[in-house]
Formats: sequence, C-alpha cells, structure tokens
Amino acid sequence: MLHYATEILPSLLSGAWMTVRIFFWTLIAAIPLGILVSLGLTANFKPLRWLLKFYVWLMRGTPLLLQLIFVFYGLPIIGVIFQRYDAALFAFILNYTAYFAEIFRGGFQAIPNGQYESARVLRLTRSQTLLRIVIPQVVKIVVPSIGNEVINLIKDSSLVYVIGLGDLLRAGNVATARDVTLLPLVLVGIIYLLMTAVATFILRRVEQHYRSWR
Repeated sequence: MLHYATEILPSLLSGAWMTVRIFFWTLIAAIPLGILVSLGLTANFKPLRWLLKFYVWLMRGTPLLLQLIFVFYGLPIIGVIFQRYDAALFAFILNYTAYFAEIFRGGFQAIPNGQYESARVLRLTRSQTLLRIVIPQVVKIVVPSIGNEVINLIKDSSLVYVIGLGDLLRAGNVATARDVTLLPLVLVGIIYLLMTAVATFILRRVEQHYRSWR
C-alpha cells in the first residue's frame, strides 16, 4: 500500500498544484475586485449601482458549477472561447468577486459616518480617506468572513473537474478508475485537509494580528 501511494503521489501533487494555482490567482484577483465592486454598490451613480447589484445577484444566486459550464461550453456558441484553465479562472474570479464585494460592502457600511466627517475636517481627499482610514478598519471587520470564503474556495476548486481540468480531484479519480482502489481518493482527501489546515492557520494568525490592531 505504501509503495502504491508513493507511485501515485506525483500525479496527485501535480493535480494539487493546479488546485493551488486556481486558488491563488482567484484570491489575488477577486479580493481587490471585490473592494472596487463594493465601492460601486454604494456609489451615487444609479445605473452603475443597479448594474453591479444585478451582477452580484446573478453570481450569488446561481451555482458556481453552472457558471463554469456556461463559460466553457456556453460562451463558444457566441464565439468566446476559453482554454480550460482560463475558463476555470474566469468563472471563479467572477463568482468570488461577487461574494467578496458583499462582504466588503457590509464592512464599509459598518464604518461610522464620523470617520468620513473627521477626514473632511483634516482636508483628506476621498482616496486618502479610503486608503488611510476606512479600508484598514474595513479589513479588520471582514477578516473572519473573508476567511470562511477562502476555505470555501479551496474546496470549490474541485469543481473544475467538470470541464476536464487536471486538478487534484481529477488526478485522484483517474487513479481510482485505473487501479480499482479507493486509496487515491483517501489521499486526495488528506491533501485537501492539509491545504485547509494551512489556510486556517494563516487566517487565524491574520485575524489575531488585526484583533490586536488599534
């Protein structure tokens, strides 16, 4: 059993690397985009606000699996063709941007109006107010909710299997079907647990840091 595990481990780790890539780039793109969308959701320009509300409603109201299928199999009908990896990344970023936007919107709304009034008294510009005063406080507020979405993202990454991308779950399924044993799936589960454990540890340290921040 140990010998077999060492034989299939390279293919599982290759799949895990694909999972990590999807996770990393989604997080890097979706968090700043989520901040921008959350600012748009509170903008005075109504057409922009309505458009972004519709986008968030659509992304949060439909399954990520459906969005993946639509991007990879549906968009080519109108001439928009993605490679598997690009399709997965595009769908994940669209989806998680919407979730992060709602989280950050709640964070912005939790900031007292007095903070903005104090910034105006100090003659700070809107961008200075956001970057120096508001966003640091918002981040402190939303860290726990962001953490939950980060863990969900690790697990949701397995959905790319449906469009044939060679992620961790697909590597495990291929080995299971080929060798008629459940051991590959057990190893897949262990790798997912390790990834979520590492992410949880990092998130707790970040949360502790912001909890002690004044």
